[in-house]
This record gives sequence, structure tokens and C-alpha cells, in this order.
Amino acid sequence: MGPIKNILFPVDFSESCFAMSAYVKRAAALLGAKVSLIHVFDPSSYNGFEIYVRRVPEIADEHQDIALRRLEGFLADDFPPPECRRMVVAGDAAAEIAAAAKEGFDMIIMPTHAGSFRRMLLGSTTAKVLNDADCPVLTSRHAETIAPHPLDHREWLCAIDLSADSERVLGFANQLATQARGRLHILHAIQAPDRILPVKLDIQEQVQTGQERQAIERIAELQKKIGSQATVRVAHGAIKDALLEAAREYEADALLIGRSPQSGADGRLRDLTYTIVRDSPFPVMSV
Repeated sequence: MGPIKNILFPVDFSESCFAMSAYVKRAAALLGAKVSLIHVFDPSSYNGFEIYVRRVPEIADEHQDIALRRLEGFLADDFPPPECRRMVVAGDAAAEIAAAAKEGFDMIIMPTHAGSFRRMLLGSTTAKVLNDADCPVLTSRHAETIAPHPLDHREWLCAIDLSADSERVLGFANQLATQARGRLHILHAIQAPDRILPVKLDIQEQVQTGQERQAIERIAELQKKIGSQATVRVAHGAIKDALLEAAREYEADALLIGRSPQSGADGRLRDLTYTIVRDSPFPVMSV
């Protein structure tokens, strides 16, 4: 992955979307990136009366014109139309967002709606985008209640599982932290034999068990390969709880986690990824 130069911001004119704009502005400022807004409208959303009095193509054209005018005025002060491109397309929102992102965009930023993000609800636009998009996706369900950190706060947290894909995920996290001139921290969780035991956190200097030593050595190898010198934290417990408990200590700008590089039959996301996106105390960037 190259540097983040172009950010795609899908908007549906909701309160969550309006609140997420602050995160988009901050990300663009940190990364020196351009922002483009996209709105996807449903061409079949017209009512029976419209069909009765006019032809369907005329109705679709009018709905597109209305959507474009609305988008041009949406957050115009934060994202001036001459500088920030506006796009209106018709179709399925998630499919069109994922397709648009392939046309020169390096990241998608969009909210998740609190209380509704569950794997069973794959009809969710955000869930589908997370599953289908090739580029990194930054999401947050806290946008309406928690403001992003100020620009001088630049802390990035990357959770890796030491699988074959960890080098890719950590490499991107290191690149992103370098581009944003921020500090990177690495987090790895070890599943405790007894899942009901409380989460235990160890720093690198307190490593005692063989499993911990192997993890630290593997992380050191990865850091050497990509040229990273991030601090390392090892957590013990149920994986999700251990990751989130450690994450809360950092007050990070975002938690970076990996998705499957290929969508495949099972999709890019797994159960653990869904729960972390849902429960993280701050935005999650899925890579």
C-alpha cells in the first residue's frame, strides 16, 4: 500500500455522518490528503404517483439532480466543493462505495451506527463496505458523542496476531504513522487457558513465559523487516477483551487491525474483527 493521498467519505446526510466529518477533516489534515464525498441514492425509491405521471428515466434523473444539489451544499464550509469533489451515483450503497474506492482512493472513512452493528446485520452498508472494499476503512460508532483528538495528538495502535498477514498489516501501520508523524504502538494478545480470568497486561521488560518470548521475538523480526521501532505490549486473556483493555490505556487516534486480503467465500471479516469494530473505545482502521 502506498501513502494515503485520497480519502473517500460516503455520506447519507444522517447525524452520524455529520458527526464523522470531524474525523474526516482531522485525517485529511494529518495525512495531507484530499477528500471526496460520495452519495448513493436508490433509483427505485420513487413512489407510485411519480410513476403514474412521468416516465421512470425522467424520475431517476430528477432524483439524481436533487441528490447532487443536496450533496453540494452538505458540509460545504468543511469540504469546499471547488476543492472536494462531489459524486452522486445510483444503486446499492455498499457496492457503489466499494466500486468507487477502486478509482484512485486510498481510504474510506464512514461511521457505524451505535447499537446496530452486528454480523447478523450484513445488510448494513458499513458492514458490507468493510467486507468488500479493497482499501483501508476507518469506522467509528462514537462520532456523535466523542470528538476526535486535536491535531497534536498522534498515537496509533496496531493489533497483530502474528499470522502470515501480520507483516502486511504492521507495514501499513508503520507507513501510516510515519506519514502522520505519529507514534506507533504494537499490541498482541495471547489467549489465556481460562477465558474467565481477568485480563493481564505485560510490557516487554516483564516477559516471562515461553509463549511471550516467542511473541516478542517474532514481533522484533517483523519490526526489523519493515524498519519499525514501535513499543510493544502483550496482553493475556480472552482475545477481544485483552485487546480492548490494552487499547483503552493508550488513548490512541485509531486501532489498526487486519482483514483478510481477499474477500473469498467467507468474506474479509471474521467474528473477532466484527466485535472489535463494534466495541473499540475509539475509531478502528481495518486494513
